[in-house]
Amino acid sequence: MSETVDRRRGSAAFDFEAIGERLRAYRMARRLRSEEVAERLSISRAAVYNLERGEIVKIDTLEKLASLFGVTLPNLLGVEAEYHDSAVSYFERMRQLESRSKRVLANFDPISFLLTSEAYPKILRNMLEESVPHELTDEGSARLNSDVLKILTARRRFFEESRPSILSLIGARQVEQMLHHGLVGRLGLPAGVQLERKLAARSEVAHMISVLESDPIGVQIGIVVENSPNENFQIFEEPGGVHVAVSPFRLGELPNVRSGVASITTSPDAVGMYRRLIGRLWDGAAKGRDGADVLRRLLGNT
Repeated sequence: MSETVDRRRGSAAFDFEAIGERLRAYRMARRLRSEEVAERLSISRAAVYNLERGEIVKIDTLEKLASLFGVTLPNLLGVEAEYHDSAVSYFERMRQLESRSKRVLANFDPISFLLTSEAYPKILRNMLEESVPHELTDEGSARLNSDVLKILTARRRFFEESRPSILSLIGARQVEQMLHHGLVGRLGLPAGVQLERKLAARSEVAHMISVLESDPIGVQIGIVVENSPNENFQIFEEPGGVHVAVSPFRLGELPNVRSGVASITTSPDAVGMYRRLIGRLWDGAAKGRDGADVLRRLLGNT
């Protein structure tokens, strides 16, 4: 096919701005520079840049790009759902969606990266390095960790500057597990390191207690005392629509950025189901000083 699809909203078959965002995310996951994509498709670097900005593009070009990035055309077009087997492309899509969302509803295991202390990114870097099996320690693993941390830094910077409204669910059981393990990338670390990381985990919980008690504008936190889902999911509410993102990638103790498949969808069924789930968990969650007391009890028991 060689036809070009009209991009105008209301009459467009596809949202090319969203397609451009997916192109960038998948390109980053494959560690390809814009000039490398241009060379392989025999187009200019400026053309690749314009594609990622959401310019009109021929379907046959999209087919070539999908093949290059190792995804299907429907996935690239975002037909009902998109899938990511790379933490890099998934976190980049999160960054894109957060950048224009008015409100984000989230459930993370164990806590939201955006609400962690200033010390947490450095600890996370150590955990990611530790999480790589010795036999897999190579330049590729170091590059993966570095790419993930760059995107997370950009997400955090945007959050601190723009302060979108965020509702975050935190599972008490997941926090208890974090306190038990400590902020470690793998089990079996030297005793001194493990003690240090358990103290770091306690500091993060203390930080979360301070956030709950200070009740910052735009941030709502609920401590879920019942068993909460063992999956990370978010609802992004933006002026043009709502996305649901579900992910196996994990940024707490024993982090995972190496394996799994994440999904992002605008399906009304998925949006409705996850909204009802969040609503039910939120209604039963401990908030404010009550939530802080739950976390204090966890600190006292570990």
